[in-house]
Amino acid sequence: MSEYGIFGPLVGSIDEGTSSARFIIFKANSCEVVTSYQKELSQHFPQEGWVEQDPYEILEVVTTCILKAVENLVDLGGRPEDVIAIGVTNQRETTIVWDKATGRPLHNAIVWLDMRTSSTIEKLLDTVPNKTRNKNYLKPLCGLPLSPYFSAVKLRWLSDNVNAVKNAMKNGTCYFGTVDTWIIWNLTGGPNGGKHVTDVTNASRTMLMNIENLEWDPLLLKFFEVPKSVLPTIKSSSEIYGFISDGPLKGKPISGCLGDQQAALVGQMCLQKGQAKATYGTGCFVLYNTGDIRVNSSRGLLTTVAYQLGSKNPPYYALEGSVAIAGAALGWLRDNLGLLENAKDSQVLAETATDNGSVVFVPAFSGLYAPYWRQDARGVICGITEDTNSNHIIKAALEAVCYQVRDILDAMNEDCGIPLQLLKVDGGMTSNNLVMQMQADLIGINVIKAGFTESTALGAALVAYWGADKTTQVAPIPMTSGATYAPQISDDERDMRYKQWKMAVDRSLGWDQN
Repeated sequence: MSEYGIFGPLVGSIDEGTSSARFIIFKANSCEVVTSYQKELSQHFPQEGWVEQDPYEILEVVTTCILKAVENLVDLGGRPEDVIAIGVTNQRETTIVWDKATGRPLHNAIVWLDMRTSSTIEKLLDTVPNKTRNKNYLKPLCGLPLSPYFSAVKLRWLSDNVNAVKNAMKNGTCYFGTVDTWIIWNLTGGPNGGKHVTDVTNASRTMLMNIENLEWDPLLLKFFEVPKSVLPTIKSSSEIYGFISDGPLKGKPISGCLGDQQAALVGQMCLQKGQAKATYGTGCFVLYNTGDIRVNSSRGLLTTVAYQLGSKNPPYYALEGSVAIAGAALGWLRDNLGLLENAKDSQVLAETATDNGSVVFVPAFSGLYAPYWRQDARGVICGITEDTNSNHIIKAALEAVCYQVRDILDAMNEDCGIPLQLLKVDGGMTSNNLVMQMQADLIGINVIKAGFTESTALGAALVAYWGADKTTQVAPIPMTSGATYAPQISDDERDMRYKQWKMAVDRSLGWDQN
């Protein structure tokens, strides 16, 4: 008689994204989903370029998703006690500060794509020695350039501009955390013994962790004026951090944690050096597994921790390139210009665009990320003629995602010296066959779609399963691939179109004079 119910042992995965959260219950060590529940998250835009979320709402949405998914499990004849481990994956860099005695947030969460910290960056660049204002000054220590994107800069803005945060940091009465830390602290008890922890992948996105020894770095803390007392303990990506203190999964271990892009790398089974994946969501993120070697990019890519499977094992590293605006460009065409009613219509509309007439759209709404790192870039649409219509612009928005991925892959090939043979892809936009074909055409290699759509949640579930029991062998699980897209255009056409993209990027630079 098995000790488990009809589904066998189960693993729960908390997948907390920018626009929604969900809780997915998997059969342990497999990509088979038993049930799930998803709920939208709202964003607040107090000023242009500012993006916030309510930390209480993040927590409420996560706990609701857990509750509803477990109810679904029971309705299907399953048992909550069969859940043996829980993993967490999250939007990275988003910054929360709260009172450690009460758990009350001292400000809304500042979301990863928020740009208010541009002024903070300018102040910090002034403090770089020898007046060089070198944005890569800290890169040898943390793998990251000075950019509004990363948590330390957001934390510094809060301490400079919000008195409650400034005083609490001075008095040691607050905790800082990225979203994983906020969720784990609250689920394991909050003010009543909650575990204040993060994992190496999330910590590697703060600009405060030393990329080599995986500890908070005194020089980085001094540069950003952050007291160590506010920081969580850094753990591996796969070990027991604590146990859920309440609700239908009370007593269950939280034993895995990965930032969302690293979770997708694991969920896509890119566990070997030289494998890469691209995730197409609000933004688009490309990660290239470099194994136990830290590759220091000379071409604008980030050195980041891919995962560390247990505290006794060495970390694996990755090169990462991020595109700020991918699916978000379609949202802009829908909400701001009214060019389409639903992002799902974009493929049909773009396919009606007769020869696109060389319209190129650079959606640099708040600057360009890798490999350019230009905050002064702004969006441009080039090549408009009297024949251009709205469908050409929709198609150009889709192509922009593919061009930006090409920018990143070219930089990765140059940094690593080993050209990628194929690209694994996942995320919402991969359901658009036109985008996937354009992507293969513009990078000149095969694009292989994940046969399983929830790569990010799966990555968190796998590290939780491996982390709950130290005797578990880490091994890739069998996965079926989805469609493969092969390039269908000539090298000459590919190069000509990419040259036009580069011309348009040049025209987007230097627009914001502030």
